[in-house]
Amino acid sequence: MAARLKDATSPYLLQHADNPVDWWPWGDEAFAAAAERDVPVLLSVGYSACHWCHVMAHESFEDEPTAALMNELIVSIKVDREERPDVDAVYMTATQAMTGQGGWPMTVFMTPQREPFFCGTYFPRAAFRQLVSGVAKAWQEDKASVAARAGQIAAALADRAAPPPQPRLADLGLQDPAQWLAPACAAAVRKLAAEYDQRHGGFGGAPKFPPSMVLEFLLRQAELDPAGEQGRQALEMAAGTAEAMARGGIYDQLGGGFARYSVDAGWVVPHFEKMLYDNALLARVYAHLWRLTGSELAGRVAEQTCDFMVAELGTAQGALAAALDADSEGGEGAYYVWTPAELTDALGEQDAAYAAELFGVTRAGTFEHGKSVLQLRADPADLPRFADIWGMLGTARSARPRPGRDDKVVAAWNGLAIAALAETGLLIGRPDLVDFAAGAAELITGTHLAGGRLARASRDGVASPSQGVLEDYGCVAEGLIALSGVTGNARWLAVAGELLDTVLARFAAPDGGFYDTADDGEQLIYRPADVADGPSPSGTFAAAGALLGYAALTGSERHREAALAALGTVPALAPRFPRAAGWGLAVAAAAISGPAEIAIVGPAGDQARADLHQAAMLAAPPGAVFAVGETARNGAPATAQHVPLLEGRGLVNGGAAAYVCRNFACQLPVTDPAELRALLGR
Repeated sequence: MAARLKDATSPYLLQHADNPVDWWPWGDEAFAAAAERDVPVLLSVGYSACHWCHVMAHESFEDEPTAALMNELIVSIKVDREERPDVDAVYMTATQAMTGQGGWPMTVFMTPQREPFFCGTYFPRAAFRQLVSGVAKAWQEDKASVAARAGQIAAALADRAAPPPQPRLADLGLQDPAQWLAPACAAAVRKLAAEYDQRHGGFGGAPKFPPSMVLEFLLRQAELDPAGEQGRQALEMAAGTAEAMARGGIYDQLGGGFARYSVDAGWVVPHFEKMLYDNALLARVYAHLWRLTGSELAGRVAEQTCDFMVAELGTAQGALAAALDADSEGGEGAYYVWTPAELTDALGEQDAAYAAELFGVTRAGTFEHGKSVLQLRADPADLPRFADIWGMLGTARSARPRPGRDDKVVAAWNGLAIAALAETGLLIGRPDLVDFAAGAAELITGTHLAGGRLARASRDGVASPSQGVLEDYGCVAEGLIALSGVTGNARWLAVAGELLDTVLARFAAPDGGFYDTADDGEQLIYRPADVADGPSPSGTFAAAGALLGYAALTGSERHREAALAALGTVPALAPRFPRAAGWGLAVAAAAISGPAEIAIVGPAGDQARADLHQAAMLAAPPGAVFAVGETARNGAPATAQHVPLLEGRGLVNGGAAAYVCRNFACQLPVTDPAELRALLGR
């Protein structure tokens, strides 16, 4: 049996390399083999941190009799959904259409022509073996009917796959996006308020996922309307949800960082895997909440989440790994949960009783087998004692077997992290976080980027063959624009422009909007184009945000028009499904705000420039962009050729100055941080 997965860059595929199943990676060779043997194809899609993927692997794919059945009757393909989000998107759409639900592991049977005819998710061993036998029998006895059904399904999927038609910008009011975006944002707040969980925060019932992109929108809406009823309501929902999550079990009270979701409505028991995209998005949300309200809890969580990403997900090459598994030796969540006896072993009886009360550890437990997930429902009064206990528990936990780590580097998620680390580092005075963000940007641009094209993933400094999708281009460009605004290094803005040129050339749809894959990418049964956010921003909305920010810094009307066109679906989505358009709504709020363009000039290393820069970051309105530059002898910015916003912004009386602009029309410069904050309405 060929070990075809042994050279994969995906840790998930490598986990299956030694299975008795004769796995193929996704590719033409696998489908050619199925056609030659005249057998159906099994597509099994999962990811490294997926608990039920591990369960199905142990039950079925590591089981010799089950593997023998698979090898005899079908061709089996294994795909990492995080490395091939395009393949995952196409067949998840089929799975949801055929079953009414989706999830991972995803189990799809298809023809050698890649057309699906049976879809599902997790199957226990006995059911899975029956399914394999039944599918093979149906293929052998009535292949024509099976193939006809598969063709009908594929055609139906392709019919609805094109990007939705975009409204004409001239009809929407291109020069004043507030005319058509502000009502959509207001409708979204009303819908979210109707779905808001007043008791626990968040939206809807269990299971609850961190609504990171919705929270970013709500914070921006609160900044747009600070004195209005909707602004107050938006801030209340954002702050209430953020505090509930930060005090619950979904947040790691010892190590920082958020789990992927909570199985209950109260954020008590998480599904324990930790994903980079969640933590990158949430670190930025908490930093912005701290900036807006001064909440000590929000500031602490933002910093701890950034520290978690660097400490637990940082790779030897300087970027960030994809995820930590839910499982470790001892089972799901074993690394994170506690019993009263374990607290006593770590702390002694007196401190254990104090810690049990503080962290909600009970004899009955909140998780399985009498174990409890740590919560921190209130800040401790005795901070020195708490700090000692926190440190001792962290030390005790570090001796436990650690969860596995998926150490592939995903371009899009690193882009989100670069933005979060850079902004948080500047806001809270942690230059080491900014430095890490810059190192991650070096890895992404050095390893993933060639000729304006991005690779989706890398591992150990080697890029995978998987092409970047729209999400990668949008999120990396967003991160580089934020990094440029924090560091003053105009190179990052230039690279973002290169990526966005590829977006406009390769991903744009003829009638407006974007496809998720490039026009010269692999041709699947249809070309996906999903505008709705998932657990991370949709490619369309990620591109919209980056295009809008780039346009604000460069004055490019072409990029601004493309950004607004990509927001054309927001008015339709917002009143009905705002949770599927959180990032689009956040970008819409930035467009309504301008976004503000803040140029700061002064010599590198000048304290006055640094003070103005931090004041601007602390007081900036939603989605503001920043250009920071040195000055040449004649007072003109030395980097103006790279950042057009800096053109003509000179020193004032020989010293550092800040300019607040919208659409390149600037107010008079200021030199005092207090004046700048006042100018920005803070």
